[in-house]
Amino acid sequence: MHKPVKYFEKAMTFGAKGAWAVFDKLNSINQKPSFTPKWSDKPLLKSYQKSKPPLGWPRTTDSLCPKCVPEIRNQIVDGKMPHEVLLNERAGEIKAQIIERDGKILMVKDCPKHGHFEDVMAIDTAFFKHLEEVFPGRDIRAHNDEKLHHHGSSTVKYGRGSVLTIDLTNRCNMMCDPCFMDANQVGFVHELQWEEIKTMLDNAITIKPKRQMSVQFSGGEPTLSPYFLDAVAYARKVGYNSVQAATNGIEFAKSPEFAKQAAEAGLRYAYLQFDGIGNAANSHRAVGNLFDVKLRAIENLHNAGVDIVPVTTIVNGVNNEQVGRIIQFALDNPKRISFLSFQPVSFTGRDEEITDERREAQRYTLSHLAHDVKSQTGLGEPTRDWFPISFMSTFSDWADLTHGPNSDWGSLSCGCHPNCGVGMALMIDKETKEAVPVTAFLNGDNIAKDVAKVNDAARGRFLSVLGMALALGRNYDPFKSPKHFKFMDLMKKFDKTFAATPGADKRYGKSTPDRTIEDVKIRRQDRWNFLFVAGMWFQDLFNYDFRRTEQCIIPYATQEGEISFCAYNTGVGWRNIVEKMHMTATLTKWYEEHGRHEIFAGNKKVAMTTEAHSLNLNEEHVHAERNHTLDDLGIAKTAREEKTRARDAKLKSTEQIKQDAENARMMALYKEHVLGEKIAPPQEGFIPLGQIGGIKPAAPVVDKKEEVFGD
Repeated sequence: MHKPVKYFEKAMTFGAKGAWAVFDKLNSINQKPSFTPKWSDKPLLKSYQKSKPPLGWPRTTDSLCPKCVPEIRNQIVDGKMPHEVLLNERAGEIKAQIIERDGKILMVKDCPKHGHFEDVMAIDTAFFKHLEEVFPGRDIRAHNDEKLHHHGSSTVKYGRGSVLTIDLTNRCNMMCDPCFMDANQVGFVHELQWEEIKTMLDNAITIKPKRQMSVQFSGGEPTLSPYFLDAVAYARKVGYNSVQAATNGIEFAKSPEFAKQAAEAGLRYAYLQFDGIGNAANSHRAVGNLFDVKLRAIENLHNAGVDIVPVTTIVNGVNNEQVGRIIQFALDNPKRISFLSFQPVSFTGRDEEITDERREAQRYTLSHLAHDVKSQTGLGEPTRDWFPISFMSTFSDWADLTHGPNSDWGSLSCGCHPNCGVGMALMIDKETKEAVPVTAFLNGDNIAKDVAKVNDAARGRFLSVLGMALALGRNYDPFKSPKHFKFMDLMKKFDKTFAATPGADKRYGKSTPDRTIEDVKIRRQDRWNFLFVAGMWFQDLFNYDFRRTEQCIIPYATQEGEISFCAYNTGVGWRNIVEKMHMTATLTKWYEEHGRHEIFAGNKKVAMTTEAHSLNLNEEHVHAERNHTLDDLGIAKTAREEKTRARDAKLKSTEQIKQDAENARMMALYKEHVLGEKIAPPQEGFIPLGQIGGIKPAAPVVDKKEEVFGD
């Protein structure tokens, strides 16, 4: 039986429904025009003013040829073609169709030169439809951005994005698959100098809408840059609310002091590469004790006051069974982990020249993720509890309204295309570890519509907060929420997240750039962990869609301006071009001047002073074997393995030719000398044994009739 408070809250929801009916009626009268905030030169958008790209299916979009683009890119990198062709022409672009076939959503396209291509976008049509139906629309169109957004068809056009990414260096202390940038393999070093870093950060805050930008330092491995700590401190100084590092965690695991220095400089989040539970699950990264490294990095970073976001690249047949185990890891450690980011593999970098067989076997979509979470953990209904991450922009709009026109920054808004990213929120009791999807007890579809009505009325803070409270109340089911969860806990969560009421930072601890370690400790005292399980699917040449690119929320800051994530790392591949244009030094010269940095590969272990940690682990998951699916199917796991197999097959073929020729020679000798048969002389086109594996033989004579007609 439920606690009495649950019955009281149920009665409260009926009262909220009645109050909402009155509020909504009055709120629809004489609605105010949207104000233009300090951080934008254009007014806030009402829900009905937001534009949307073509959605549904079948539909046509603009895409790229997986064969033309690498050819064009290589010519640019080799200096045989100017990079301006990407600005002024539609290089490599072709039309694509998004269709349904056999219960799946596919992208199909044809290149006049290279033929037909197709790839799966979703294995669940209802899930795909749900994501597109609840998409609230694009953000304010980007403006004051002409100097930074000028990349032809790849130009970012809408919003400001949620995370600005800056690659400090292309050097890395690992050399593994998959890798966006082919780190340590390109033959040169591209490493930003201090003035370049400052310029990129200064330029980025000139673009409007000036949202509550996060900046993520990446690479390569960003901690290898001599300016890493300085960059973190400067980003915080100029006003970035959330300073992050995308890291493999090695340097943080080796040194608690380094983790502390990073936190003091202003590092708020560590986006930690985290491919699974146990060293076997991470073995494809070829570092002998990589899981132990992750645990120690989490320990050191958390103790220093940095929040950890495990980031998992999911590859079918490699680590797809780890989805549930990683979520269980977060559930077992709710005081350490409040965000998980799963990234379905994007076939780029080292994997761009993938075979169709391996691509089909390894392809993993956002719909795979939603179904794997349900099947492996029992949590979440795909069409009830998963939403595009842009769904949260309705709540960001509400926060912008409550913060008023004089706020210096807009709220964080993940306004990307609904095919880009998804998320599910879990409410976890840190004491009992009970976990329930938020949208199991809070009607997600309805509350978004209610909040949009509050936003469209454009009232002041008091009425906007009241409208939100009524919307939450009428869409809340106390009997489906966690056992000890109360409606006031929900209200506090929203206030803590959006700082909607006066004094919120004081009550919950600051989240602004001037926060201290004491603020971090206060925010961690909350009994309820709002765990967000996100999926971010970056494009590759096989599923590229320019409608997604123009809404990118994770642009890269480069010496050539700000470029969408997918146009930089995949697609057109601006990374290869920009890094070659602004190359710091060849590897040879770099090593001569700076020496070689340590690289952990070939199962080499990372030396740490201790592997001790205080995290809770499921020992069965820790000691489980790695995924053998692809081995059992006889399919390569990486591009390197594919090349090795192709080379071995070629050698095997050569050896077979030699053996066949030797057998034929021995048979001829047997017939001639034992059976007394007369052997005819070799015909034109016959390959003498001595030429096999040596001098290339002349091409055999081919009957032209056979060549043309196949006779």
